[in-house]
Amino acid sequence: MLIGLLSALLAALLTGTATVLQAVGARRAATSPQTGETAALAGALRQWPFLVGVGMDMLGFAAELVALGRLPLYVVEAALASALAVTAVGASRVLGVRLRRSEWLGVAAVCAGLCVLALTAGRDGQGKGDEALRLGVLLVAVLLLGAGRLVVRFGGARRTPLLGLVAGLQFGVVGVAARVLPDPRLPDLLTEPSAYAIAVAGLGGFAALTWAMQHGSVTAATAAMVLGETLGPAAVGVLVLGDHTRHDLTPLAVLGFAAAVIGALTLARFGDAEQPAAAG
Repeated sequence: MLIGLLSALLAALLTGTATVLQAVGARRAATSPQTGETAALAGALRQWPFLVGVGMDMLGFAAELVALGRLPLYVVEAALASALAVTAVGASRVLGVRLRRSEWLGVAAVCAGLCVLALTAGRDGQGKGDEALRLGVLLVAVLLLGAGRLVVRFGGARRTPLLGLVAGLQFGVVGVAARVLPDPRLPDLLTEPSAYAIAVAGLGGFAALTWAMQHGSVTAATAAMVLGETLGPAAVGVLVLGDHTRHDLTPLAVLGFAAAVIGALTLARFGDAEQPAAAG
């Protein structure tokens, strides 16, 4: 279990720091003359902080996979939401963003909630799900792709939070699919529905979050994403895969989970580290 907890915290540290580094690279690229989104992305990819951030995201996903094999889903997803606390502290130091008192309280709530979860978490349930469940996560990922497109076209004033929610649900599907992945060996992956679910949901979540931030408030998009990414997988883990707490400490675990998620929600504006820099 210790390895799982350390892996989950490492994933949060890596992804939270990656956001700050990518913001630094994007800022540097913005100072050079260029037009169009493609040129802006190409410019960011020429900046070493941005590239290091992308690499840290990949390492963070690898650490998440290790954690998912050893911890209940609700613990891993709460830990991933705490990446916003890492980003907030990093943005205050590197990007000169001034945190409000409520946001420092949010950082403290995230830390306290994760400590409680670490103390109360039992082992992950032994259930890996059957073939129907693994097909189901792929079907959900595909349906969420369609939902994202519908929200873009018909979402109206609620487009941004709805797209954030879709993104969070997709990222949650990634967590569930990785948890039920039966065998990581390459020959078997070619016919494994949950492996395709990871790819579809990962790309779909990234696209939905990008659309959300293009159409409205980063804070609204990120807050909805946190809710979708944490609550769905936690429910699946407990109700379907047999996740449980240690020694009947369920009420305390619920309190820790709620503290971590609520704390993350107060830090939602740091879903895009460039946004609070402009505001600060």
